[in-house]
Amino acid sequence: MLTMETVAIFKQYLEYLFTGQRGLAREWIFDAHDRGFGAHRLLAQIIWPAMEQVDKLYREDRISRVTEHLATRINRMIADQLQRVLNHKPKDGRRLVVLCGNSQVSELGAQIASDLFEAEGWSVWFVGSDVPNDEVLQFLGQVTPDLLFVFSSLPPEVPQIRQLISLIREVGICEEMQIMLCGGIYNRAKDLAEEIKADLRVDTIRQALCLVEENPSRVARPDDEPLEPGRRRKRKRKAHLARVDELRHRLGLAADRPDEPVGAVSERIRQAVAQSVLDISPNELGELDELDKSDELSH
Repeated sequence: MLTMETVAIFKQYLEYLFTGQRGLAREWIFDAHDRGFGAHRLLAQIIWPAMEQVDKLYREDRISRVTEHLATRINRMIADQLQRVLNHKPKDGRRLVVLCGNSQVSELGAQIASDLFEAEGWSVWFVGSDVPNDEVLQFLGQVTPDLLFVFSSLPPEVPQIRQLISLIREVGICEEMQIMLCGGIYNRAKDLAEEIKADLRVDTIRQALCLVEENPSRVARPDDEPLEPGRRRKRKRKAHLARVDELRHRLGLAADRPDEPVGAVSERIRQAVAQSVLDISPNELGELDELDKSDELSH
């Protein structure tokens, strides 16, 4: 329950955001901090709700794009400054990876979540947006987090997350890892998180912090497949093919041969590189080698 003082701080802060008054907004928040409002409380009860309100009013065409840009940038600037004065609990061994969509709101929501989880003792890796799913999958396998937190605010940000969750389930990596979804798109379509097989959905960062305490470990979904040895191999094979298809698209090759062996795909790509038709990075060439090995092992 918010106090009257918190509500008053929030209302005045919004006025400063909507009129683009950076200096006054900063002074207002840090005056509250000097009066005993901790950085954690300000981020969770003022900055986060302000982020949501700005996004809501913009989507409803009640504020202009200029106003939305001004307010969001001021809000992010103050979030950055509050992060520096957060009190941090000792590390407790829990590990978190944070992803987000590529909108400003998604970046800010993911940033605040990263800062507050870290303050609670989690080790946090804030990956952000626009990272190919195969690279995210590889990183998750290296870090083995307890929780994957994804913040999305717009519908176009959902398909990649849907595909990522499908890959995670098919490959069977990080089987104890929970996947938590947060952000405006999941708040507006509350069944979406369950539809794409996430474990947890929250409306706010305060709910997120409480829910992981109440649900410290993943509970298998009723539609989770049993990981019998033979089925595991089939799932890995399917995931390898999904990664190959994703690589085809990322490198500009049409997926016109869906049954083509991985080795043949690799050869086509290498020929294109040799003929200077295609330019890819050493990391991507290394990924081709890994795909070849994975395909051989999966047969």
